[in-house]
Amino acid sequence: MEGKINWGILGYARIAKLSVIPAILETENSHLYALVSSNEEKRRECQDSFPFAKIYDQYEQLLDDPQVHAVYIPLPNSMHKEWAIKAMRKGKHVLCEKPIALSAEECLEMMQVAQEEKVLLMEAFMYRYTDQIKKVQEILETGEIGEIKFINSVFRFFLNRTNTIKEKPELGGGSLYDVGCYPVNFIGMITKELPESCVAEAVMDHGVDMMFSAVLKYPSGLLATIHSGFNAFNQMNSEIVGTKGRIEVTDTFLGNEGVIKVVTDSGSRFIPVEPSNRYALEIADFTDAILNQGQPLLDLEESYRNMQVIDMLIRSLNDRQTT
Repeated sequence: MEGKINWGILGYARIAKLSVIPAILETENSHLYALVSSNEEKRRECQDSFPFAKIYDQYEQLLDDPQVHAVYIPLPNSMHKEWAIKAMRKGKHVLCEKPIALSAEECLEMMQVAQEEKVLLMEAFMYRYTDQIKKVQEILETGEIGEIKFINSVFRFFLNRTNTIKEKPELGGGSLYDVGCYPVNFIGMITKELPESCVAEAVMDHGVDMMFSAVLKYPSGLLATIHSGFNAFNQMNSEIVGTKGRIEVTDTFLGNEGVIKVVTDSGSRFIPVEPSNRYALEIADFTDAILNQGQPLLDLEESYRNMQVIDMLIRSLNDRQTT
């Protein structure tokens, strides 16, 4: 591990192909060492695109390779726990796509294995590495908008592809798991606590939520609303409202150039946001934590809290649908 970490990619998913593999290739402390796919066509594409990398056809083969130091898991949500645990039992550090698991119980099992094996495990919320999110946190720390009373966060897009894992309940599909977990994480980043109650509602199709909305109430009296969906036009934005002002965050989970709007009694001001290579920053941070025996940006206690909130939301939804 002298200066570089060898990465193995456990499944050639779209997110791996389009975002994470390019990030590994751009990151100085990382090396794309191995990929695995059970799909022959995808393996041929990997061989053509990355002739320097080892290509495996079975996940266990990649995990058995002692030269693989860290594994990125972009598999369907229902497979996260199984393969993250298998990778950690082989001594691999694991960067796992969001949501880290399908429940808080699964997340806790993964955390325990990471502790036992003395490896790093992190949930891949790449948006947390953007200039925009850092500046939102800085504004909040100043107290400029006063005591926070309300947060709204939305991540919705129109799903125009058919037969995707997003529509398959057995694979952990549905908009809450797929994109609703981002607003959950954003709100948790600010509140740093569990809600005391929530009310959820959804439009179901294919056995999964195609549109999801919820209201969460926190012990402090703060209210938060989240919304996610696959069946309506794209929307991605957040608002944080305090006693002295509000913050408007456009394209909350992207790394685009833009502005953050802060509104107070003094008027509106616009804070410029620099573009951020979210995925490369995430890979560089996680890899640096491995090399220097440190901790990456996102800790597992936060991931566990996120999954506890998602569990609450699903319970609320199920209760409403069965009454």
